[in-house]
Amino acid sequence: MPIITVEIFPGRTIDQKRRIAKRLTDSMVEICGAKPQAVHVLFTEVDTTDWAVAGELCSDRASEPTKSG
Repeated sequence: MPIITVEIFPGRTIDQKRRIAKRLTDSMVEICGAKPQAVHVLFTEVDTTDWAVAGELCSDRASEPTKSG
């Protein structure tokens, strides 16, 4: 039973999650030969204050002014 975990920031719509789940399931069926009924997709929404990249919280990075070229 394949389990696919998608960790994302909050804000995606239900329709977007449906589309992501469908495409991930279709890919597992096509590439791995899994049965669609066996593929589980779990969405975990992680707040930007609970996620860091390059040692900085994403909430801090989002508030920085855009740096040009």
